[in-house]
Amino acid sequence: MAKLLIVDDETDVREFVANFFRKRKLEVVTAKNGQEALDLFDRCPPDLTLLDIKMEGMDGVETLKQIKETDNNAKVIMLTGQRPEEQEAFNRCRELGALDYIHKPVELDNLEQAVMKTLKILI
Repeated sequence: MAKLLIVDDETDVREFVANFFRKRKLEVVTAKNGQEALDLFDRCPPDLTLLDIKMEGMDGVETLKQIKETDNNAKVIMLTGQRPEEQEAFNRCRELGALDYIHKPVELDNLEQAVMKTLKILI
């Protein structure tokens, strides 16, 4: 079973997305901040991480950087309420190896396609 790590400081978003993917038979673990995500990543690396960019404390860009330092092959999709006009964060995430950049509010069909494509699971 594929394991998905969802990192978002908004409880509602985190749990909504987690429940959506649990119903699709993925093993889901969640973290409310970057440090918690790194701890989970070190203990039991996921197959894919969905990572919010804007969080209190360690933001998603720094969390992504540290995940990639731990495992350069880690698969990470960034989630953000920001718009693509904010090229600095977008470009930095791409440079660090993020696979995709999904905007909030999350459209579940788009998110599901991105996750399943990355995990190579047919919808």
